[in-house]
Amino acid sequence: MKLTISIIILVFSLGCNSNAQEVKNKKTYPVSKTEAQWKSELTAAEFQVLRKKGTERAFSSKLNRIEEPGTFVCAACGNELYKTRHKFESGTGWPSFDRPVDETNVDYRPDRTGGFSALEVLCANCGGHLGHVFNDGPRNTTGKRHCINGVAMDFIPKKK
Repeated sequence: MKLTISIIILVFSLGCNSNAQEVKNKKTYPVSKTEAQWKSELTAAEFQVLRKKGTERAFSSKLNRIEEPGTFVCAACGNELYKTRHKFESGTGWPSFDRPVDETNVDYRPDRTGGFSALEVLCANCGGHLGHVFNDGPRNTTGKRHCINGVAMDFIPKKK
């Protein structure tokens, strides 16, 4: 009897964690394209990060070194994401910001990829994976660290 109950509980708990929940809760974004369209428009690295939730190698992004005033935009759709003035050196190897341009420009969702709980950051316009947000940012501002893949963004310098 105990074995039967255990099996029923196991089957039920596995059923609750199925992809059906993920599909049902999948959000539709204003910019929506097929996988083939994204693949033809993005570089291989951009596609891997933005559409497949990949992560670029730490310290590999040229955006790490940018200090001039400007705006970091989504590499897939041009949505404004972050400003240089909110960028800080986190020592992690990825561009880090304490806040987005506007909270409505990004989406958040729980993420367990990689075996740890984190809050995934996505472009609110196209749903592209940007990175994750952590609570170990500068205490004198927001306390948040938006750890963002540089390949997921383009930089637009501020016009003089």
